Amino acid sequence: MKYLLMIYGNKEKWDSLPAEQWPEVIAAQEAFNSRYRETGELLGAYGLADAEQARLVRRVNGAAVVTDGPYLETKEYMASFYLLDVADEARAREIAADMPSADQDPVELWPVPHESV
Repeated sequence: MKYLLMIYGNKEKWDSLPAEQWPEVIAAQEAFNSRYRETGELLGAYGLADAEQARLVRRVNGAAVVTDGPYLETKEYMASFYLLDVADEARAREIAADMPSADQDPVELWPVPHESV
């Protein structure tokens, strides 16, 4: 079963993190990524750009119309996502709880019941 883990960002919170702490934060995340890639349970881990770089694309009269995003006006936004392939929801929960930031911020867990072939 596949699961999507979503991590939310808050630019204000991240900007308050001292620069000397970033290498430790990044190393912890990379260790997490490596651990679950090695088990074959992590299919992909993707960090997203800051929210001000998001765009909304609509089709109007057959042409693309692009506006600034993200879709929702919010202080927090999706910062990264992980795609897991695990035996069951219990295992997905274990991995989500092992996320380095899970003791400070929740990890959103979504089942992915449909996949295009």
